[in-house]
Amino acid sequence: MNLADLSLDRWRSTDLVTARDVARRAADRAGGRVSAVETVEHLGAPLHQVRIERDGQEFALVPGGTLTLGFDLDAWQPTPGQLVDYRESLEQGFGYGPDLRAHLARLLSPRRTVTLAAVLMAVEDENLTEPPADMPAVLAERGLRMPTSDEWEHACGAGAGTLFRWGDECPLDRTPYEDGDGPQHRPNAFGLHIGYDVYRTELSSDVGAVHGGDGGESVCGGYGTLLAWLPLATANHNPFMAEFVHGPDGDGLCEDFSTRPVFAL
Repeated sequence: MNLADLSLDRWRSTDLVTARDVARRAADRAGGRVSAVETVEHLGAPLHQVRIERDGQEFALVPGGTLTLGFDLDAWQPTPGQLVDYRESLEQGFGYGPDLRAHLARLLSPRRTVTLAAVLMAVEDENLTEPPADMPAVLAERGLRMPTSDEWEHACGAGAGTLFRWGDECPLDRTPYEDGDGPQHRPNAFGLHIGYDVYRTELSSDVGAVHGGDGGESVCGGYGTLLAWLPLATANHNPFMAEFVHGPDGDGLCEDFSTRPVFAL
């Protein structure tokens, strides 16, 4: 089996012995070593997590395949609490639409089918050391690259179609900054520490999207509790923040942004 062709569907049906063999081959390809192979429960079934150490940095195996990404707004039903919270935000002058569904339509990526190769993705994001346009060359010197926007979203959601990687709801009595023990701090299904801090802003190779946070804008701006959580939504591409990051106003602020390096298998 070609490692790059490893699909999420096939990975879900792989036994532990085969998973360990795949992990060893991926580590050899990357010039690293297997640091862990564990099995967790995800979406009601077992899922293997593989972590590989390479040059002192830990990576997780992210299987690919033909996948459905984006958030299905038509099938989603907001809770009464979410509707009330968004209405309160509107009354304070925040929000991109007259209702919550319209607001999300401006921020979240649309439902779509993509085909991705399996990759190794850094467990932790890392701060940019150069402007975004120069980071591909910086990472290439280490045999790495930036993720695509689709890769980031798939790696975060791991097949879950919910608003957040842990479900459709978030605490509405506190912001994520105030929630030190919330679901955002737990590793995701692939073992990544991802979508965990609204003060982080992760960049991909897509200049039209940022992921995993908005630099703390929503929290600091007092936009409302739900709006403070939404930067952590799996499909949140935040095109308005992306325009700032890659525009003239973002010049000189590269240390405030991060990316999540990928090793292509």
